[in-house]
Order: sequence, then C-alpha cells, then structure tokens
Amino acid sequence: MFAPRTTTPWPLVALFTAGYLAPYLLPTTVGRLERGLDLTATQAGAVGSALLLSSATAGFLLASRVERAGARTLARLGLALAVLGYGAAALTTAVPAVVAGVLVGGFGSGTATTVAATRIAAQPDPHRASTLGLLSVSALAGVVYLTVPHLPGHGLTLAAIALTAVAVWPLTSRLPAGTPGPRRTGTDGPARLPHLRSGLVLAGAMLLWSLAQNALWGVSGRIGIGQAHLSEATVGVVFAVALGTGLLGVVCAGALGPRLGRALPIGGGTVLIAGCIALTASATDLVGFATGEIAWNTVYPVVLSYLIGLAASLDPRGRWAVLVGSAASLGTAAGPLTGSVLSAQAGFPVMGAVLGAGLLLVALPMTAVALHTGGRPLLPGAVRRRGGHPAAVVAAAPGTPTGGVPEIGAPEQPVVEIPLDGTPAPARGDYDTAAATRGPGTP
Repeated sequence: MFAPRTTTPWPLVALFTAGYLAPYLLPTTVGRLERGLDLTATQAGAVGSALLLSSATAGFLLASRVERAGARTLARLGLALAVLGYGAAALTTAVPAVVAGVLVGGFGSGTATTVAATRIAAQPDPHRASTLGLLSVSALAGVVYLTVPHLPGHGLTLAAIALTAVAVWPLTSRLPAGTPGPRRTGTDGPARLPHLRSGLVLAGAMLLWSLAQNALWGVSGRIGIGQAHLSEATVGVVFAVALGTGLLGVVCAGALGPRLGRALPIGGGTVLIAGCIALTASATDLVGFATGEIAWNTVYPVVLSYLIGLAASLDPRGRWAVLVGSAASLGTAAGPLTGSVLSAQAGFPVMGAVLGAGLLLVALPMTAVALHTGGRPLLPGAVRRRGGHPAAVVAAAPGTPTGGVPEIGAPEQPVVEIPLDGTPAPARGDYDTAAATRGPGTP
C-alpha cells in the first residue's frame, strides 16, 4: 500500500519567508541605519531590538486568536502592516518616523509568522514545511546580503522586506478563512494548552538559545576585523560562504526528516553550536574565524528546524509553535546587547566561553522535552504511547495490515468484548471489566 502524497504548502512557506526575513536581515539592517542615519551603534541596535520586540509581541497577542479571526484575514493584515511600516521607514530619514515604521513593520512580520506557524503545526509533516520555509528565507536573505553592499541608502533591507510582503500577498487567497483545530472543550473559552510544562520549558530554553546565537552574530563582524585582523571585504566573503553552507544545512535537515527523532539533532546539534561559538570568539586568524562561522551557520538552521517541529508537535492548533517562536524573538532582540556587554567587559574569548557554557546547559532541558514528547520516530507496524510508556506495543507480523499508523497521542478507543453466547453486547460506558471473567450463568 502506498502512502498518500503530501502536497507542499507553498502559501505557508511564502508567508513563513515574509515573516522570518526581518530577523534574518537584522545585522545589515542595523548597520545600514547606523551609517545612513548617523546613529550610534547602541542607538541602531536599539532600533533593531524594537523591531524584534514588536514582532514577538504580535506572537504573544495572537497565538490563540488565529482560529477566531481566520488565517487569511490575519495574514493579509500582517503583510499590509509590513508593507506600510517597512516601506515608510525606508523612504524617510527622520529618525522618529523610521522607529515608528519599524515598530509597525515588526508587528506585521510577527503577525505573518504567527499565522504561518499556526498553520504549519496543523500540517501532516510540520518539520518538512518548516524546513522549506527556512530554506526559502535563507536563500532570499542570501540574495539581499550579496546585493545590498553594492547599493546606497539606509533603507534597502527594509524595502526588501516590504517588497517580499507585496509578492506574498496574492498567495494568501489560498489560505483558509479559519484555522481548523480540535473543538473547544466547553463554552467558557478555548481548549487548554496541552503539554503545559514541556511547552514552558521549551519556551524558556529557546529564549536563552536564541540569545546566545544572536549575541555572537551581533559582534561577529567586530571579531573578524578587530581580533582576527581581517578586512571588511574578507569578513563579507566569510559571511556569504557561511550563509551558503546554511542553505546546505537546511537541505540536509529536510532530507533527514524525522529519521533521527528530535532529541539527537537538538541536543547534539546544540553541543556542536556551543563549540563553534567558542571557536569563533577566540579566533585570531582567517582559518579559525572562517571555520567557526561556517560550521556554526551550517548546524544552526538544522537545529532550528527541529526545534520548530518540536514546538509544533506540542499542540496541533499551533499555539505552542507561536509562543515558543515569540520567546525566541525576545532572545534574538536581547542577543546583540548581551554580546556587546560581555565582549566589552571580558573580551571576545571569555564571551564565547560564557555563551558556549550556557548553551550546554540549555541543551539538557530541550533534549528532555524532545524525549518526553516522543523524540524517537515511530516505526511502521509499531504504536507507542506518548511519553514513552512501554505498554501497547504492537509489532508487525506477516499478514498484518500495513495501513496508516495511529497518530502519537491520539485518544485510545475503548475495548469492548463481544459475548459469543448470543447475548447483547454491553453499552459503551456501562461495561464491567470484571464481568469479562465470568462465564454464562455465573452469578
């Protein structure tokens, strides 16, 4: 029997790209604002942090409202805000107007990301959909990184985000008017968040995980120029190559899919990232700097794709995917400031050691969540309860039907024994399991 072919959710991939592009372009956006508007490094970084905080706010506010408002309506609202905000910020040189435009655009990006994450969580294979989204946004960001240095202007990256939102708009017609999900459990409000403890642990860990990544990313240029003694052009080439290997990492993540489960890629990948950060921060020449940056950018999107898939698996309505993503945005916003403070106080090598040690600690709870919520893939012919309980294991044997495997965490069907003496079967809910041991005529 052949498995049904999965249709690629291209509208969601495009919406994911439009929402995630702003964080991917943050380093060059901040640099352009600093040079084009004559801002200090701290002021430009604060504008970038405001963008990400606005995006995270949208996620926290809308995580449980996508179903009620409708995916199509919210997606179009987010794209419209992105076009209006980023477009206005790109066309003006007045700092207050730029800040206001960035805040509006950031909320639009967060809204688009919220809708995309919610809908991706409802897909049959959320890991595949999120991997395609990361591949798309990485490729588009690479084009911008290679194009922007050759053009003048402070708002080129902001204009690129706005134009992307315009291009994605027509695809929103293929989104549903409402987000399908489980029925509400009562009339008092929406269903409770499942896996509350695991979701909170994952959200907190993702905040720190993202903070460490972006703490290094925010000062990588200074490490290459000031400590490794490289020219700005050479550092740019290293970044371009690293972004290309990041695309390779996303492709590999898509090819692997769930074969390794989630615990190994998340835990082992985070340990590798910790080593890459320490290597980059202590680099004093081209070899060390390039090796650390390229290896880091190769592993980072792989781990991120599995983390997105893990968050999506916690709730089929996508609320944990949105909340965890918003927590990651908070970490992203605080990352550059953290890297600047640590490097100024203790130097780049110590900063790298502190960030690496923090990632090693964060790897433990993230791996525990992946294991607790079914990090190991199901094999055809085997059914295993969520949480790892060894009961209810059915092994395939010759002649066993090979239909679809029940979804992990699906509610179990009641078992009712049918009497063979011709008496009617007991009604559902009234069956006495002790009666199964009594034969006909037994009192």
